Amino acid sequence: MTISVEEAGKWLGVSRNTAYEAAARGEIPTIKIGRLIRVPVAPFERLLGMSVSTMTEAA
Repeated sequence: MTISVEEAGKWLGVSRNTAYEAAARGEIPTIKIGRLIRVPVAPFERLLGMSVSTMTEAA
């Protein structure tokens, strides 16, 4: 499961542009699917110290 970089930024409390800059620096884990840049949930939840169920319930 993946989320958008913009959504990851919302979870981190930063703007869309800041989230994309962090992704470019490797601070947010990303994968590229064609031209899309997506954030895989499992590595991102480890970064936040959250579980998948916590993120799903809050969304």
